[in-house]
Amino acid sequence: MDMHLPPDVQEGLDKARRAALLKSSRLTVEVGGVSYRILRAWPGGFAVEAADAAHLRGLVDLYDGPRHLSRCLIVAASEEGGEQHFEYKRMTPVSDGQPVDFVRAPNAPTALLEDSTAADEVPEG
Repeated sequence: MDMHLPPDVQEGLDKARRAALLKSSRLTVEVGGVSYRILRAWPGGFAVEAADAAHLRGLVDLYDGPRHLSRCLIVAASEEGGEQHFEYKRMTPVSDGQPVDFVRAPNAPTALLEDSTAADEVPEG
């Protein structure tokens, strides 16, 4: 079925669709302290409002609400229907702990506690 709508009705429907996408998405991309809401995301990239973030390039941070997900190197791919599409060149997940560059034994102690009685004694000299 082929359906043609007047341009002003089509524009209103497009605005309503973009507004619904903005409300439903928690994903944001941040660069230079400024956040941009992600309209859609897929494994190789994401889309934002073209009017808001057409200038995005380089290293950005990806957030799901307040949770930092990853640091990404992005490039602009295309612009379609008021959306600017970006592709990931590199995506590095953010971890909660510090990196470990050696193998840790599963039963290794997490800290070394000294004997508190030995610390109180002062050697005679």
